[in-house]
Amino acid sequence: MKQQKSYVWYASYGSNLSKDRFLCYIKGGKPEGSEKVEVGCRDQSLPIKEKSHRMQYPLYFAKESRRWQKQGVAFIGLTKNEKYCTYSRKYLITEEQFFDVVKQENNGVELNFDFDEVKQNRYQTLRKTWYGTILYVGEEEGYPIFTFTADWDLNVPFNKPSQEYLSMIIEGLKRNVKLSNSDIIQYLISKPGVTGYYSHSELEQLII
Repeated sequence: MKQQKSYVWYASYGSNLSKDRFLCYIKGGKPEGSEKVEVGCRDQSLPIKEKSHRMQYPLYFAKESRRWQKQGVAFIGLTKNEKYCTYSRKYLITEEQFFDVVKQENNGVELNFDFDEVKQNRYQTLRKTWYGTILYVGEEEGYPIFTFTADWDLNVPFNKPSQEYLSMIIEGLKRNVKLSNSDIIQYLISKPGVTGYYSHSELEQLII
């Protein structure tokens, strides 16, 4: 008898806002602008549903990613607050696929955790790595919503993201979240790591 699959929402807020980029984590391949080929999931089935979602956690850019021109990438803080609005695109995928996406985000290191335990504690740090903290952010349509980030919760130097990386986020915000060009600029220009590094006109030039 075939085992029934269990599903969770994965809420993306960085380059995975772009569906094309996210599908490289599902099916394998090299995302446009990235410098790394992804291996994909064991189960390469497409997400059964996707929706836009707003999270009340702060978005910021930090570290130097080898994938993205050795410049900053997106993280969210661990403290929920209604003053924050981080746009995300969430994908309804299997629990196994979520494990495999987390593994790829952690450079091939397998992180084992219990979804119910994370949900009960709100977040769980499995490794002190960039994306080693699993965060539970809510429920929709009877499925839990999870994402991943770092455990330092904004206590880290901010860093400018590359144009290639920001372009992925912009494409997702425009095509999937359906923000206007002006809303995209206002959204990004206020974020730590973008503020002071990109001007209004420079962001405008990245919008296709």
